[in-house]
Amino acid sequence: MKRDVRILLLGEPKVGKTSLIMSLVGEEFPEHVPLRAEEITIPADVTPEKVPTHIVDYSETEQTDDVLREEIVKANVVCVVYDVTQEETIDKIRTKWIPLVNGEAEKGNKVPIILVGNKSDLCSGSSMETILPIMNQFSEIETCVECSAKNLKNISELFYYAQKAVLHPTAPLYDPEDKQLKPMCVRALSRIFSISDQDHDRILSDAELNCFQKSCFGNPLAPQALEDVKTVVWKNTSDGVQDNGLTLNGFLFLNTLFIQRGRHETTWTILRKFGYNDSLELMDDYLYPQLRVPLGCTTELNHLGHQFLQRLFDKYDEDKDSALSPAELKNLFSVFPYMPWGDDVYTTVSTTEQGYISNHGYMCKWMLSAYLDIHRCLEHLGHLGYPILTEQDSQTTAVTVTREKAVDLQKGQTQRSVFLCKVIGPRGTGKSAFLQAFLGRNFVREERSPGAFSFYTINTVQVSNQEKFLILFEVDVETEFLKASDAACDVACLMYDTSDPHSFDYCASIYKQHYMDSSIPCVLVASKADLPEVRQLHGMTPAEFCYKHRLPPPLPFSSLSLDSASRNTFAKLAWAAMFPHLNGSDMSNTSFWLRVTLGAAVVTVLGFAIYRAFARQK
Repeated sequence: MKRDVRILLLGEPKVGKTSLIMSLVGEEFPEHVPLRAEEITIPADVTPEKVPTHIVDYSETEQTDDVLREEIVKANVVCVVYDVTQEETIDKIRTKWIPLVNGEAEKGNKVPIILVGNKSDLCSGSSMETILPIMNQFSEIETCVECSAKNLKNISELFYYAQKAVLHPTAPLYDPEDKQLKPMCVRALSRIFSISDQDHDRILSDAELNCFQKSCFGNPLAPQALEDVKTVVWKNTSDGVQDNGLTLNGFLFLNTLFIQRGRHETTWTILRKFGYNDSLELMDDYLYPQLRVPLGCTTELNHLGHQFLQRLFDKYDEDKDSALSPAELKNLFSVFPYMPWGDDVYTTVSTTEQGYISNHGYMCKWMLSAYLDIHRCLEHLGHLGYPILTEQDSQTTAVTVTREKAVDLQKGQTQRSVFLCKVIGPRGTGKSAFLQAFLGRNFVREERSPGAFSFYTINTVQVSNQEKFLILFEVDVETEFLKASDAACDVACLMYDTSDPHSFDYCASIYKQHYMDSSIPCVLVASKADLPEVRQLHGMTPAEFCYKHRLPPPLPFSSLSLDSASRNTFAKLAWAAMFPHLNGSDMSNTSFWLRVTLGAAVVTVLGFAIYRAFARQK
């Protein structure tokens, strides 16, 4: 909605433009009327719509044509004043003033016009019979008001209608020539209907209508008022009411009726509650509420976000199989102007045997979105109607900003539930297979669908009887140089191919460049453990390298077998991310991992001895 309103009064000399302004301000007819009134600003608190209003007069004798054109450009609405007793001033509306205001404007960009018939005190009849053909000819004319500056008749109403034409414009909503809602308005109202249809039965029940009414206007409708609304729709449409509820067509008809009866503010109140601006686009303030995320902090969806998203899932899971088919997913995102999830989602999260997005995978995808791009996540929640359905001020209430990582390190504990692991290694090591194994899949590169591959996967792991989200990101590198931004993460997984003698050297180089002196924990993974192991062409064996740098011993991994040892690799990565303060100390010995996987403290000394013996043999 506009922050202020600028009203320009035009018309032939002596029609009473200046008198109207002075009668409004002084609340009495002026004894002496100047050639032109100075610009007047009415404060917001004394206007019906609570916005500052600027009223601008025009005088042909005092101002030039250039000044007139400038004022027309600046005006939000133009009041064309005529004298009800002078028919030639009415003729000039069609021949002079409307062409001057909107002659070069395209349809849809025309300045709204209010026709003002002044001096009604001097005429016993009405000019409306003469005015109606003009109103029918020019769609930008909002209304016509007959008034009298002398006896103050309809003066306040005149400026109220002028305000209303700006703050609740007809042009974006309704085509008076076709007598129907415009496509953009239909699209916006269809989204609003879909959000308000909380059980997804394509009908607004009495309960849903009252939730909608309370959300937009503050109070529910009385039972009789609800019945009256449905009766009006039923009498005027063939399919507006079904099973005693309002259909989309019925909802659209009601809003058409509001507009046709001059109650544009009703439809605009609905549209603005659901985030729309005057162009019927969702406002930036609605889609992108301010959220401060300090350096070193991350973002996660909290319980409010989870509850909202679970309600959405349940609403659109029509067959109740705890999964969203492509059709159900499309329905869920039908309130978007675009499809926010691409085909890569199917390789990012877990799916069912049918290839559908599971409930678990759906939640994981949202957690990934909140972690990687919180502003896009807030935008998506806005499209889905989070603030309206949850009665919250904005989508930011669905998000928790975690404390700085430096504080977690200092305290030796974290409250975070989402961690990022960068999987780094030379090409051909099996990183993609590692990511898909995290989702329980065997991965064959040749079977990858073009354009459907994701460098991210996300799943949950159990750490100390807590469910944590672990994000794996495959770093795609061609050279031994890795940017610092590519190395930043909660835990680094350096992966080498046990069957390639040159593979480990790359991991050693990356470790020395980025992780040796950092607080980021590192875990080495020896991939393709099902193949015969070859000697790595490096100055020392991987086990010796790990021992020297106080790292855990390399973890063998095979994407073919996916045995318990391979699956435990992901839990160990999550542990390393959760306890970065142990980097280079307890994590360097086997006992740490044994405590992770077995939970037995008695193996501490034995584990360390085994690891040292293993290192000597190598």
